Amino acid sequence: MNTHQQSLFGRLGGKKETIEALVEAFYQRVLADDTLKGLFVNTDMVRQKRHMTAFLVFALGGPNEYKGKGMREAHAHLNITEAQFASVAGHLVDTLKSFDVQEEYINAIIEKVASLKPEVVAD
Repeated sequence: MNTHQQSLFGRLGGKKETIEALVEAFYQRVLADDTLKGLFVNTDMVRQKRHMTAFLVFALGGPNEYKGKGMREAHAHLNITEAQFASVAGHLVDTLKSFDVQEEYINAIIEKVASLKPEVVAD
């Protein structure tokens, strides 16, 4: 399979463990951000990280093991602002860069994340 046919998950190594490590580093950044950490006060972070890992694996073209709520339902009670969404995206970019992910892959991942904005940001 050439690179153009391979999923983003495959191009990132095709291993769930890689995504787990990325998610761990991502949440370290998010939880250190004063504008975001309050969103996770009552969150079981072990469960959250497990859901995020499964979601990312699927969103990046890997096997679908995500059994969580839909995006709108999962985020509706949080009243997430556009600024908070942008901060999360920025932390994701920084995390991906820290894992030496190629710029073209980062752009493709952020494009997928941006498509979820209407379901995540409060109306």
